[in-house]
Amino acid sequence: MANLKNIRTQIKSVVSIQKVTKAMKMVAAAKLRKSQERMEQARPYSKRLEDLVQHLLQDVNRKMLPLLNKHKILKNHGFLIITSDRGLAGSFNSNIIKRAEHTINNIGKENAVLFCIGKKGLEYFKKRGYNIEFYTMDFWSTLNYNDAIQTGQKIISAYHSEKIDSLDVIYNFFKNTASQELTYKKLLPLEFESKNKNQLNDIIYEPSKEDIIKSITPKYFNTQIWQYLLESFASEQAARMIAMENATENAKEMIDDLNLEFNKARQTAITTEMLEIVGGAEALSN
Repeated sequence: MANLKNIRTQIKSVVSIQKVTKAMKMVAAAKLRKSQERMEQARPYSKRLEDLVQHLLQDVNRKMLPLLNKHKILKNHGFLIITSDRGLAGSFNSNIIKRAEHTINNIGKENAVLFCIGKKGLEYFKKRGYNIEFYTMDFWSTLNYNDAIQTGQKIISAYHSEKIDSLDVIYNFFKNTASQELTYKKLLPLEFESKNKNQLNDIIYEPSKEDIIKSITPKYFNTQIWQYLLESFASEQAARMIAMENATENAKEMIDDLNLEFNKARQTAITTEMLEIVGGAEALSN
């Protein structure tokens, strides 16, 4: 039977951990409300901009803008991998890293160029010698649109200089508080599903459709990255809140088990002491 003092020490330690996990859950819940609101506000704009670009690209020359130009040979594959800076969020980061590593290994490590957002992804791939073209971290607490623009400029520059011939994005899409969907999307070259070309063909564009494309396509690209960041940040807070809630419940169960063990040990100690007293009294009476 374990020593009573050791059990009491374990109970105190678990109680302290439970307080920390409960506090972290409350912080994550507060951050989740704000990040979810920003993410949901950005979704309609991002979707409407995507529909507009999709409609305009149907009958224009893609070679007029380097961002739209498809490379003839797809040799260097770019990957935008979005993780968090901190852990304690369940499988939030590990799922992204596993999917990215599996995909990269299929095409060949030497053919992959990584753009890492978040400390966890950067540390993992840097230690294993992957080709990291650009990385950024420690910005989630002050997340703003300039972060998306900075990342977008680095990616566009790499695409123009043919350091990458395509770009895939791996991130967590926010479905609801209890569920985040691991998402793999192709971002470059910009391609859309063909729709009915006769739709809205009587629209007169001023300025010309080509000028609108040149102006709006870079904005669309940066807006997509911004949406990925918002989705990932909201998913991170939701995953951390659920993980800390589970940790708090597990700590409660562990405390109950330790209390039961403590009571059993104390009862055993009292019984042993009483037997010793009774044995000593009988010895004196004899």
